[in-house]
Amino acid sequence: MPFESPLALAALASVIPLILLYLLRPKPLQVLVPSLMFLMNIREEKKRFYTSITKLIKDPLFLIQLLVLILLALAAAAPFIETQQPLSGEHTVIIIDSSASMQTDGRFSDAISKAGDYVSNTNTIILAENVPVTVLSSAGSSAAYETLDSLQPKAVVADISSAVSAGMRTLSQEGGRIVVISDFSHWDGDDPVNAKNLAESYGLQVEYVLVGSSTGNVGIIQGEVSAVEGSYTYTGVLKNYNNGRQSVNLNIVNEGGNAQQVSLSVPARSTQQFKVTNLKTGITEVRIAAADSLMVDNVAYISVPPSSSKQMLVVSDTDKLPSHTALSLMPNVQTNLLEGVPSDLSKYSVVVIANKQRTLASNEVSTLNSFIRGGGEVVFIASEALSANKAGTDLQSLLPVSTGNVASAERGVTLRVLQETRLSEDIKFNEVAVYEYLNATARRDATTLVATTTGTPMLVYSTLGEGTVVYLGLNDALGEDAWNNFHNLPEYPVFLFQLAGWLGGTGSISDYNLKTGAVSALAREQEIQTPNGVQTTNRVHYDEAGVYTAAGKRVAVNLYNDRESDTTLTGQDVIDRSKAKDSPGIVRASSYTAKNYLDTYMIIIVFLLVMLELMIIRKRGEL
Repeated sequence: MPFESPLALAALASVIPLILLYLLRPKPLQVLVPSLMFLMNIREEKKRFYTSITKLIKDPLFLIQLLVLILLALAAAAPFIETQQPLSGEHTVIIIDSSASMQTDGRFSDAISKAGDYVSNTNTIILAENVPVTVLSSAGSSAAYETLDSLQPKAVVADISSAVSAGMRTLSQEGGRIVVISDFSHWDGDDPVNAKNLAESYGLQVEYVLVGSSTGNVGIIQGEVSAVEGSYTYTGVLKNYNNGRQSVNLNIVNEGGNAQQVSLSVPARSTQQFKVTNLKTGITEVRIAAADSLMVDNVAYISVPPSSSKQMLVVSDTDKLPSHTALSLMPNVQTNLLEGVPSDLSKYSVVVIANKQRTLASNEVSTLNSFIRGGGEVVFIASEALSANKAGTDLQSLLPVSTGNVASAERGVTLRVLQETRLSEDIKFNEVAVYEYLNATARRDATTLVATTTGTPMLVYSTLGEGTVVYLGLNDALGEDAWNNFHNLPEYPVFLFQLAGWLGGTGSISDYNLKTGAVSALAREQEIQTPNGVQTTNRVHYDEAGVYTAAGKRVAVNLYNDRESDTTLTGQDVIDRSKAKDSPGIVRASSYTAKNYLDTYMIIIVFLLVMLELMIIRKRGEL
């Protein structure tokens, strides 16, 4: 019989003290006796010893308590037996395509209507976005209907294969069926037909339901904001998916009230580029005047942040810092390099502590503490000055990690991203080789974004009061003192640029203009304004087109996807291929292996034995 936790069987050793307890006898009195009587008593003692063992085995209380200890130890080890159970079809996973193309001519409402026909006793509903989103898990029919009525399409590209995989995990034990409702016009990830075949090979019933039909559309499929001669210019691309030439009027409106109109003539199945120059600060909308079958790509939102001259402070005991060099190249940001922390930090938005050997004095730590709690942002770059034998308790309390001493890796260790955010976008952390680092452990309230492959945190942040503290475990020393090769990679200044923009709102214009599907980590949980309302989160998923307000930044988010805007595409090919005969050699499962745990039964037996023990004790008059 196998056990889930075999180490718990060590509790069986508890029977040894029980046996010894029953074998303990009162200490004999020492008296003077003749030698002959002593020899006679030896035989008597042997008889009494064997008699005590016999009584011990026959004592019902001893047997009951022995069984209780054995059963408790076995129950803790979680014994189980494996049985083959038939797959059930009572659980239905309904996957609804929630991509931008599903907003075409009522496709999504049609999908919701069809989904209602597949509701069963137990239902799980998954939205197929660029990542699967489970909106209902193992619920009854009433909850399923209520959930379906509340759903809305998003403005992303659907990863149908990942959604099917999520459904497979839900049904992995007891089986069931998966229903996918989509226009199947475009997708990310693996081919949906491959996902269907894989799910069916595990004995699951999978059905693909097609919605939507071919229709025309005109949409803005691409847009970029760039700095040109001291101002910002937007370059957009308009595409006509119709079979005839289209005259398109664009209304360009800034929230300050400035408006203009541009007229374009776009040939059939062709694109046309246009520019909007001298953009004003705030949000500008470029809107196609005429309505068509897909409205989500009829508007382009443009965000231009107000110009600022924010100041950033770098504190270091050396003047040769690649981090300072990279940060000083940021536009609209003045970067100062000082040897110590000044008493007044009010003019700085971000402070970077990059000391290599010198430990911060107590007054400097106190100044940083007040700065952070008042809403300031501080980045600590790992060095010997932050090691356990140099950093005092007050300094350690500011860090989002508990640091140890410097560790070495002769062959180098690589990094892996634990959470995909804007900070890791376009950064090849797997190419960073780390040869020295601080042994560190993330604190309970901290969030680790990047760590070594051995688990040591390298990019961690947490909140302190109203401010944010970031620990960067990649020391930026040069030459023979270098701990890693990160500063030699072209991504290094890009990373610092993104980090500074994430903290202090000083990023590039691209940080304010994103494509749908992007994910951004906030420094702390807070309220954000989305195109459809207010959310409280520390991780923003930009899955709608419109304007988001997060961490004091107004971010414009657009679809910008040629295939998703192509409403002439239909998914009939996917349906036809999914109905093709199965490949030879695939054996469909009809049952699954279930683990039937026995610990509950053992606990019941223990309870009955304890009741029996109490009855025996009471009968003896000892209770």
